[in-house]
Amino acid sequence: MGIRVSCAIEDLRSPRKSVTVKKMMVDTGAEYAWIPEEELKRAAVTVRKKDVSFVMANGEKITRDVGYALIRCGQFETVEEVVFGHRGDLKLLGSRTLEGFGAVVDARRKKLIAAGPLPVA
Repeated sequence: MGIRVSCAIEDLRSPRKSVTVKKMMVDTGAEYAWIPEEELKRAAVTVRKKDVSFVMANGEKITRDVGYALIRCGQFETVEEVVFGHRGDLKLLGSRTLEGFGAVVDARRKKLIAAGPLPVA
């Protein structure tokens, strides 16, 4: 989609240790947010799930650790499971993050916009 955003990442228990991750690709085909391990450690985000299995777009199976973080991007904010990315992994905001934000991608303006009222049963 070609949309990149900067996001503030914070540990849920240590919000004073916020880090800004620049040029994160918005990828509606990915489920999780992928953030470099070094950035998550600087924000004091800890591993909560070890060796979670993922399948890459090319079919390769890999494992990564996962933690919990608060993600802020402009007017949007959500609590999210975040993948501790390794060297060479892309920095991504996935569909779960967008859903938590209540946001959609405006491809024409190349930005995130509010999705509108949330549906209720």
